[in-house]
Amino acid sequence: MIDRSVFIAGAAGEGVQTVGDVVARAFQVHGYAVFANKEFESRIRGGRSSYRLRIRETPLGAPCGTADVLLAINPDAAAYYQSDVREDGWIIAPETGDRVDVIVPFRDVAVEHGGKEIYANSAAAGALCATLGLPLEPLTAALRAAFARYNDEIVASNVAVAAAGHRHAGAQVASRGVRQIPARTARYALANTHEAIAIAAAAAGCRFMAAYPMSPSTDIITYLAAHEDLGVFTEQAEDEIAAVNMALGASAGGARAMTATSGGGFALMVESVSLAGMIETPIVIVIAQRPGPATGLPTRTAQEDLLFAIRAGHGEFPRIVFAASDPQDAICKTKRAFDLADRYQTVAILLTDQFLADSLFSVDSPMLPDGPSSQSAPPSSIPAMYARYALTETGISPRLYIGQTEHPVILDSDEHDETGHLTEDLRFMRPAMVEKRLEKGRRLKREMHPPQMNHCEDAEAALIGWGSTRGAIEEAVERLRATGHRVGSIHFGDLWPLPAFDFPENARYWTVEGNATGQLASLLTAEYRVPIEGRIGRYDGLPLDAETIVKEWS
Repeated sequence: MIDRSVFIAGAAGEGVQTVGDVVARAFQVHGYAVFANKEFESRIRGGRSSYRLRIRETPLGAPCGTADVLLAINPDAAAYYQSDVREDGWIIAPETGDRVDVIVPFRDVAVEHGGKEIYANSAAAGALCATLGLPLEPLTAALRAAFARYNDEIVASNVAVAAAGHRHAGAQVASRGVRQIPARTARYALANTHEAIAIAAAAAGCRFMAAYPMSPSTDIITYLAAHEDLGVFTEQAEDEIAAVNMALGASAGGARAMTATSGGGFALMVESVSLAGMIETPIVIVIAQRPGPATGLPTRTAQEDLLFAIRAGHGEFPRIVFAASDPQDAICKTKRAFDLADRYQTVAILLTDQFLADSLFSVDSPMLPDGPSSQSAPPSSIPAMYARYALTETGISPRLYIGQTEHPVILDSDEHDETGHLTEDLRFMRPAMVEKRLEKGRRLKREMHPPQMNHCEDAEAALIGWGSTRGAIEEAVERLRATGHRVGSIHFGDLWPLPAFDFPENARYWTVEGNATGQLASLLTAEYRVPIEGRIGRYDGLPLDAETIVKEWS
C-alpha cells in the first residue's frame, strides 16, 4: 500500500502553501487520498514553515511526524528539517548540502523556461512530483485549475516550468529505483473542517454570525462572508464581547446565531455565557484552540481549553460541549449544536483547534444535514401575562422571540420570576429557577452520544482521546496491534454533559491529549471514577501523530 509522507519547507512568503496545495490536488486528480496540514510561525514573511502531506490509497486524518521526502525551498530549510527525514528518505533542494539527494535550481529553471523567477514554485512542484513518481499529467491538470483565474500566458508559463522541474529531477532519480505511481479510479474530495462548520451552520438554519478576528477561528466568518448565497448575515464586531452579545441579541429576535473565537477571545465572552444561561437564550460558540496562556502561540495547535469550556461562567447552568475530529464529524456536531441549543435554550460550544483549521482531509462525499430542526414553537395559546420562564416538568419554557407577538418578552440578567421580572423570593422562586435550569442539564445528558470504540472487544489496554486526536490514535492502535499488542481506543466527541457509558472491564487506560496536564483524564476520573494508568500529552504546539503515541506508550 502506498503511504508517503512529504514535507515542503521554507520561509513564510516563499510559496510553501502554494506548492503544497498544487501537489495535493495533483495526487487527488491521480486518485489518491491526501491529508495535508500546515506548520508555520506567526509571521507574514520570514521564519520557518512547512506544509505536510500524507499520500495514501485510503483516507487517514492524521499527520506523520517524519518525512519520506523533504522538498526544501531554501538551504536553511534543508538544514533545519533534515532531522525529520527518515534514514532512507530523500531531500530535494535548490543547491547541494548535507544529505541533499536531488538538486534543482528552482529560480534558474523558472527564468529559463518561464522568463521570471516568480514561477520557481512550479519548478519545485514538478521536481517533487518526479521524485515521488507522479506523472506530469495530473500535476499539469492541478496547475491549470490553480491558475485558471489568470491569463493563458501565466498558465502556460507555470505548466512549462513545472514540466522542466519534473524533467530535471526525473533525470536524477531515474537510476535510483523510483517507479511511477499508477493512476487509481478512486475519487476523493478535499475538505477543511472550518469551512465544513460554516456550511453546516447555514444548513442548520444559522442566519447570523458575529465575530472578532482571532486565529485560528477566523476562517469560519470569512467563509460565510465570502459566500452570501449561504444566507448567513455576518458582522465583524469591534471585540469579542460585542460579538457574543450581538449573537445573543439576534437569537433573542428569533435567528439561529453563532460566534467563533479562540481561548483568549472566549475569556472575554464568559460573562455573556452566564447571561445566556440566565436568560435561557440559545447560542452556538466555536472555540478554535491554540496554545496559551494569554496570546501563547497564535499559529500552533493545542487541546488546552476543554475544562475552561466546561466550567466557564459564574453560577450553575447547563451547557453543551462538543469536540470535532474531522470535517464530516464537524458537520454532524454543528447541526446538533444548533438543534440542542435551541431545544434546551442554552449555550452550545464546539471545540476545534489550529490543527483542524489548517488541515485538508480526503473524504468520499461530505454529507450535509437535511436542514434545521424546527425551532422552539410558540405556545398554542398565550395568556395576557406571558411567562417567559414558566416552571415546567422538563425545565424548558415556552419561548417567544422578541417582536414575534405583541406580548412583552422580558430578558434580564438578574434572577427572575416566571414572567422575567426580578425577584428576591428566596424561599420558593430562587430555588425553583435553579432547579428548572439544572433539570435541562439532566435531560441534556440523555441526548449525549457515547464515545466511539475501536478494537475494544479484546483490548487489554485502551487509548482514550477527544476531538482532533482521533486519526492519530486510531493509526497508533493499528500499529500496536500489528506488533501483537491488544490495544483499543475510546474517543469522546460529546464532552459535556458526559454521556452514560460503561468502560470495558479488565482494561488499562491511557489518555492521549494535546495538553500537559491531562484535562480529559481529570474529567474522566472525576465523573466516571475510571482509573487512568498513564497520560500521553503533547504541548509543543505540534499535532499528535501515531509515531509519537506509539513511542510514548511503549
